[in-house]
Amino acid sequence: MADTSVKIEDSTRDVLRDLAAADGLSLKDYLAKIAAEKQREQQLATATAAFRRALAEPGILDRFDADFGGLPPAAQQTPQAA
Repeated sequence: MADTSVKIEDSTRDVLRDLAAADGLSLKDYLAKIAAEKQREQQLATATAAFRRALAEPGILDRFDADFGGLPPAAQQTPQAA
């Protein structure tokens, strides 16, 4: 892949370079790491939203319990402080 340039403030570049150095990475590798982390966060947020929409569907939990037998009895108990 070809490299490209991005114009940023010198102060931002310095902060990113310091963060990269603290992680033992080049600035290029650090930015790639940050991009991958942000992409995973976005994917997780999308999956979480879809899961919440599914749980909000009327009857979904009852159907899940019917199909998969529900939670084991120990998981249904509410833990209490000693």
